[in-house]
Amino acid sequence: MQIQKVSEMLVTKPLGITDQPDFVNGAMKGLTPHSRNELNQQLKVIEDRLGRDRSRAKFGPREIDLDIVVWNGEIVDADYFSRDFLKSVVDQVM
Repeated sequence: MQIQKVSEMLVTKPLGITDQPDFVNGAMKGLTPHSRNELNQQLKVIEDRLGRDRSRAKFGPREIDLDIVVWNGEIVDADYFSRDFLKSVVDQVM
């Protein structure tokens, strides 16, 4: 992966389960020879290596959460439209 741009980190309050520490959010723009599916699988491997516990509640605390939000200029994660913090960090790298 060739990293082209990285956003500032943004600290936000948790959604859903609010009795947990704040989250740190950021975004990066990069080029990859991989398909979207291949990249997504690689992101899951990275999460696992960093100790992501997938048995926890969906909106609960997590060590790391890596998502593809934009692919080839197209928004592919609907959360972009409903979470201001996500739009904020993604727009920094677009």
